[in-house]
Amino acid sequence: MDNFATFVQFIDQWAWIGWLILIALFLVIEMLTLDFTFLMLSFGSLVGLVTDFVGIPVWVQVLVAAAAAALFILFLRPPLLKRLRRGEDPTKSNVDALIDLRGTALHEITQISGQVKLSNGDTWTARTSTSVPIPQGSPVAVTAINGATATVRPVND
Repeated sequence: MDNFATFVQFIDQWAWIGWLILIALFLVIEMLTLDFTFLMLSFGSLVGLVTDFVGIPVWVQVLVAAAAAALFILFLRPPLLKRLRRGEDPTKSNVDALIDLRGTALHEITQISGQVKLSNGDTWTARTSTSVPIPQGSPVAVTAINGATATVRPVND
């Protein structure tokens, strides 16, 4: 029993080093992810470090740090993310920009084959998701992109 008490005393005496290591580790991970989650965990660890300096037992420090990190994640992270993304360009790009883009069937489009010329000037191999073929010259709209094939639907404007 004496060894256990000595171990607990050792942990209690050097817990501040553990908190500093956690803070540093979470900050390094945050620099790699840039998602603010590990920053909030780092803040929680900072609260744990402060509680260690106050002289609170280690098990209470862990509970307080976990609660603080949870509160930071729930209440501080969302407004930070919103503020970070405030200046983003809302314009869709790449494949996302092709969804709902209009075009014309260059050849009959079936579930197996077809070709479409989109309004942006691109020509794509195409398929329809329905069993009804789309005749050549019909207006279509892109519903999905699978690899190099556009899935299209007929448009009745």
